[in-house]
Amino acid sequence: QVQVVASGGGSVQAGGSLRLSCAASGRIGSDFNMNWYRQTPTKDRDFVGRIRSSGDTELADSVKGRFTMTRDNAKRTVYLQMDNLKPEDTAVYRCAVVLMGIGIYWGQGTQVTVSS
Repeated sequence: QVQVVASGGGSVQAGGSLRLSCAASGRIGSDFNMNWYRQTPTKDRDFVGRIRSSGDTELADSVKGRFTMTRDNAKRTVYLQMDNLKPEDTAVYRCAVVLMGIGIYWGQGTQVTVSS
């Protein structure tokens, strides 16, 4: 059993910053990938970024240069640092732990609201 808990959402003005966290626990080591997605009521789920167990990251073009992903393997936690936030970043953000060949475990969503 793997549990995934996201935290850190909130409300900020445009240009502000937030840091989301996603912590994994249970039957899991540090060899996992973590994906972040976001969704609004009017749009399909969008891929935000991925950090591999190696620490390599991929980010969607819409957030490159503004968002960064890091991980603390000892804490089995991944961080999504979001800077220079824009109103279009407003969404529910969800993280997912990907264990290759085993499955995907989703955290609950956390709301990010950016006002202009």
